[in-house]
Amino acid sequence: MITISLCMIVKNEEGVLARCLDSIADLMDEIIIVDTGSTDRTKEIAHKYTEQVYDFAWTGSFSDARNFSFSKASKEYIYCADADEELDAENREKFRVLKEAMLPEIDIVQMYYANQLSFNTIYNYDKELRPKLYKRLREFVWEGAIHEAVRLDPVIYDSDIEILHKPEGNHKARDLAAFERLFKEGTALNKRLHSIYAKELMIAGEKEDFINAFPIFQATLSDVGRGEDEIMEACCICANTCLMTGEDLGLFQYTTKAMAMNGCSEICYILGEYYRMAEEPEEAAVWYYNAAFETESVISLKHHKELPLQALSEIYRGLGNIEQAEYYEGLINNCE
Repeated sequence: MITISLCMIVKNEEGVLARCLDSIADLMDEIIIVDTGSTDRTKEIAHKYTEQVYDFAWTGSFSDARNFSFSKASKEYIYCADADEELDAENREKFRVLKEAMLPEIDIVQMYYANQLSFNTIYNYDKELRPKLYKRLREFVWEGAIHEAVRLDPVIYDSDIEILHKPEGNHKARDLAAFERLFKEGTALNKRLHSIYAKELMIAGEKEDFINAFPIFQATLSDVGRGEDEIMEACCICANTCLMTGEDLGLFQYTTKAMAMNGCSEICYILGEYYRMAEEPEEAAVWYYNAAFETESVISLKHHKELPLQALSEIYRGLGNIEQAEYYEGLINNCE
């Protein structure tokens, strides 16, 4: 049986911390909780489960806090949890079996992060695999009878364990402010963060959020080091900002650039919205159809499924074509 260190970073989590720890504490061999500046009872609650409660002066980087928590671990594996997570009885048992039967060559275990769409989070799927359990000290192994080489890729096991994500609220404001701060500090967003920022905006962003993000994604379009995916994301954000602010010339500038790269559902949906607002329903329907059936989404699946289908249903109902409207309504139900 392997040994596991639980590593958590927390701040003002008195409402959920005990719930999380009650569901996993007995599966852990060591519990490490790093507090980044709580002003409520979080640390008091944490001390009921472990003596290893540490203060960490917030640097503005979640990675710094995570690395500090990992540095305190001493067991074979590290389980990384957030305070708003929970394991139910079925998945606690799956975790216990995994712990007893874990093969030593496994470096990372992925688990399903579930219940993501219930809180207007930035995700496209209600359930997706995430790395959650890590070997603390990784062993490097030579492979190959001839032309031998050290195995560099980790051995990853995809488990069927589901972790319930049950946040008290939406972290959108915190996250968007962090992206804006990084840009002002001159820190370029890597490809992964660029994608996350675009998702947060398209799925949960409001007009002011898009306006604040506009110069950041404009910079992407003039950065020769950015890839095609990032360029397309930037076109979507800039075009949607122009739609919201009534900048028609800019909207067509960014949508044209995206369509020259074969387009995407988000761009087609934005054009549908433009023509619908211009009271040209037939032209709007063409672009909503393209969003739903002729292109793929690059940021938000809703812009490829529910949103354009809902718009098509409403347009055809307004045009008096009830049969067509009901057809699209049926497709919406199949998306749910």
